[in-house]
Amino acid sequence: MYEIVKREDFSDVTFLLEVKHPMMAKAAKPGQFIIVRLNEQSERIPLTIADFDRDQGTITMVIQAIGKSTQEMQVECQAGGFIETLVGPMGEPSHIAHPKKVICVGGGLGVAPVFPQLRAFKEQGAYVIGVIGFRNKDLVFWKDKFEQYCDELIICTDDGSIGIKGLVTDGIKMSIEKHGDIDEVIAIGPPIMMKFCAETTRPYGVKTMVSLNPIMVDGTGMCGGCRVTVDGKKRFACVEGPDFDGHKVDFDELMNRLGRFKEDEKKALDKWKKHQDNCKLMKGSEA
Repeated sequence: MYEIVKREDFSDVTFLLEVKHPMMAKAAKPGQFIIVRLNEQSERIPLTIADFDRDQGTITMVIQAIGKSTQEMQVECQAGGFIETLVGPMGEPSHIAHPKKVICVGGGLGVAPVFPQLRAFKEQGAYVIGVIGFRNKDLVFWKDKFEQYCDELIICTDDGSIGIKGLVTDGIKMSIEKHGDIDEVIAIGPPIMMKFCAETTRPYGVKTMVSLNPIMVDGTGMCGGCRVTVDGKKRFACVEGPDFDGHKVDFDELMNRLGRFKEDEKKALDKWKKHQDNCKLMKGSEA
């Protein structure tokens, strides 16, 4: 049992959990993920490590409550509570080399997992440009954390309520055209976002790494759900990734595979919601 020492809600669906796990915090590296199981009846889900504090012995997850398991965590996980199982860190750590200038891009929930990479690049002495995207200013989180490690920070919003009005691809293009010496771009977010980030950098010939966490299922590669074609070869994101060369990933195949589980996910979510409604009715009758 692992104690939840902090919870913070960023929106009605996005929340942060900081969990005490000294051994994992000591071992964690940027780009890795963990397997989380809320209780004995819960499914195992892979979640990217959004931050870690070796001194405090904690790891941080930023979660979007969109499916049955994540909505269950949103309801049940509170500071002072516990999580049944945390396994990890898993996956290959991001390769933090010694580039002189990098652009670290996060879109929506991808803002959280790109932060450890951004910080690691800065600690290696790189000039770091952060590009983070949200629908509007009310959904922006970790602005102060990014400003601490970014030499430049571009916030993009759909409605222009903060930063520039546009997509993260606009921020990428702006940065590349301003700086003619970008060594690498790192992009994390929804698959469609990562695809267009890679297409934006392709004409410039800038190395672009993407994190394929969205296609993970069991986190071990055994189920095969994380298969992805990279440079014409089959790879497994759980064990060989999650980071891959974005210019070589077959994103169309990847997004088609994601759609295979939608019906099962909907059934699981509907069943859980029905159970929640029944529990509320029983509590109401007892009162």
